Amino acid sequence: MAKVAVVAAGGSLLYDDSEVNHEWLAELVACIADFTSVGNRLGLVIGGGYLARQGITSSKEAGITDVHELDLIGIAATRVNAAGVKDALRASGVGAADEVAETIDEAAALLSHHSVVVMGGTVPGHTTDAVAIGLAIAAGAESCTIATNVDYIYDSNPRTNPDASPIPRLTLVELQAVVGPPSHEGAGPNVVIDPIGVQLAIDNNLALSLLNGGDVANLAACLSGDSFTGSVVEVS
Repeated sequence: MAKVAVVAAGGSLLYDDSEVNHEWLAELVACIADFTSVGNRLGLVIGGGYLARQGITSSKEAGITDVHELDLIGIAATRVNAAGVKDALRASGVGAADEVAETIDEAAALLSHHSVVVMGGTVPGHTTDAVAIGLAIAAGAESCTIATNVDYIYDSNPRTNPDASPIPRLTLVELQAVVGPPSHEGAGPNVVIDPIGVQLAIDNNLALSLLNGGDVANLAACLSGDSFTGSVVEVS
């Protein structure tokens, strides 16, 4: 039976250092084409990656310190990235909406009559993880997939703790204990998923998956409901 899926693709996946990773993008387009060819629909939320970091760094060097203004620069970068991914999909014949949605409500409405909707950020203070989780709720998806550059959710930050242990399966409440309370200021040290997004998932009984999106075949397996390498976050 056809289904609705939502994926948050971290901006780190789109860039290879400072250049767009065209090989990964081509694999992603093929994955989405295959997924939607049987009537499935996909909401895709793209992060800022290198473009956002560069823009924010330049703005800070120019003297901008207001967090709200810096967030707006990051959001603009995500929308540029989303436009590029959307154009790649449409060039390959995938039925993606021509608009890059700027709100969750707009994206959900577009997804009701397009195979794919691509968007970036929405408002300051919400990461693209939280946007994707919000879109999954609004679009009636059964779960939301967070495709990032780590293989699992870990019990501590694997970049700073070589002994961090992967957690293949956990509940939403257990995940919030890992990432911290639902505010950016109070976030824990291992914020693999935006705590605000985790709270949204808890409030709406939305299951999550997290995986390394650099392996597009693994992402395809997750979307298809097959076994995949990553963490499954259950409602309870």
